[in-house]
Amino acid sequence: MDRKPSGLFVGLATVDVISRVEELPPRNGKVTAVRQDVSGGGPALNAAAVFAALGGRAVLAAPVGDGALAHLVHEDLAACGVELIDLAPPGFGPPVSAVTVHAPTGDRQVVSFDGTGYPDLVPPIHAEGFDVLLLDGHGPAAARAAMRSAVEASVPIVLDAGRWRPVFAELLMYAGHAVCSADFRPPDGAPVTGPAVVAVSDGAGPIRYEIDGATGTVEVPTVPVVDTLGAGDVLHGAYAFAIARGDAPVGALRFAAAHASAKCRHPGVRAWLATL
Repeated sequence: MDRKPSGLFVGLATVDVISRVEELPPRNGKVTAVRQDVSGGGPALNAAAVFAALGGRAVLAAPVGDGALAHLVHEDLAACGVELIDLAPPGFGPPVSAVTVHAPTGDRQVVSFDGTGYPDLVPPIHAEGFDVLLLDGHGPAAARAAMRSAVEASVPIVLDAGRWRPVFAELLMYAGHAVCSADFRPPDGAPVTGPAVVAVSDGAGPIRYEIDGATGTVEVPTVPVVDTLGAGDVLHGAYAFAIARGDAPVGALRFAAAHASAKCRHPGVRAWLATL
């Protein structure tokens, strides 16, 4: 590919307030953070930031708005080189995620409004001209609009399937790639079917995949873990980048696993990008 890969990312944008602590607070107690960061967040936004850092053109379609909190997201997107298609209705403000990272283990806890308030009516979202579309399942109307456009334009669709949402029942029928967490399960407990490529990540464990009926695993490189926050988003953003530039799925999974592991060596969700 002579030009840079281009990706459209449709889903959630948040404001993340991240506190790094040496010990988790007890019930009804307080602890002092050793580090705090405020940045844009959300699966689609973080994946788009990774895609851009890897050298691609990333466009995020998400509701952000123009209030005080929204300005934080706009500034973060500009710093990451991500273009925005703002789906926000008047008066919309992005949800806030409160994230606590346990420094000794790198584990994180998240409290958020998630996709609450995502608009049901969105402007047209056009996927033609892009090399890949990533959907995180937030904003069913936006996901459906982008999916229909991608299908018509034969643009590969990658699903970031972290937790089950009802819209996934429809998206799985049309997506070519589903990159799932180990916790992702349809409500009837049936295995994920539909996409030609289904991959399941499980933290530091191997990524299991099924590609056109053939199964296998991709090992995840072992690194000293500082912070696991955002590692899944890195996996999805790097996978989308590899697919956009024409990599085969197994190679794309190896590429993505290496970058997701490398991210875990760095605190927060943005410091790692400077190493690319």
